[in-house]
Amino acid sequence: MPAADLPLLIEAAREAGRIARSFNGAARSWNKPGDAGPVTEADIAVNEMLEETLLAARPGYGWLSEETEDTPARLSADRVFIVDPIDGTRSFVEGDDSWAHSLAVTENGAVTAAVVYLPMRDLLYAAALGQGATLNGEPIRPTTQADLGQAELLATRPVLHSSNWASGTAPSFRRAYRPSLAWRMALVAEGRFDGLLTMRRCWEWDIAAGDLILREAGALCTDARNAALRFNNPEPTRPGVIAAGPALHARIAAAVRPPPP
Repeated sequence: MPAADLPLLIEAAREAGRIARSFNGAARSWNKPGDAGPVTEADIAVNEMLEETLLAARPGYGWLSEETEDTPARLSADRVFIVDPIDGTRSFVEGDDSWAHSLAVTENGAVTAAVVYLPMRDLLYAAALGQGATLNGEPIRPTTQADLGQAELLATRPVLHSSNWASGTAPSFRRAYRPSLAWRMALVAEGRFDGLLTMRRCWEWDIAAGDLILREAGALCTDARNAALRFNNPEPTRPGVIAAGPALHARIAAAVRPPPP
């Protein structure tokens, strides 16, 4: 089914981009309850289109989205859409161009088709299980950097805190940042950066698409405890992410202090 699902995700992602751009930076925004971050009219409009379009095309699939109230129904589905209508909503509100649509299909916990699309930059990352990963139709690969001290990692500033490292000190890698976690994962798959590390718990809709794109490009992607990522969990979060080419991934995983259960 991955080969059939990928064109569906690509078409839906491009339509999501058309809807989001139509707000022209003027979408009404508000904060979610519990200080869970901002949401906008555009997030809701994109989510409604995606839920209607994708479930109409695949009525037997489950549904997990940042902007849809979660229910246990998805847990009984073999295949599930995992969607972030707009990843990087703060950037969207600020008029930046670094937000993305993140769409994935999982089967029995593993991602089988994925798209990360940045409409303002015309960047479409895509992957289907066993078929490699692409950027705008061209194959992508991660870097071969193996020296953590010489690497450039996408990471938030709190990652550098001594509590995150087995030695008590962060290695001397170069640090960069992009607001969308889905895009950060795709940038590592593309080879623009050597790796990615986040030690914070991650929502599945932020990382499901990026997980497959990374793995199909030839990188390794695990949680911060160096365990394989599995999706459609009752609590849809994972304990951080480590992503890089195989050699560098091993060095990052050996250097970090795994987050507590």
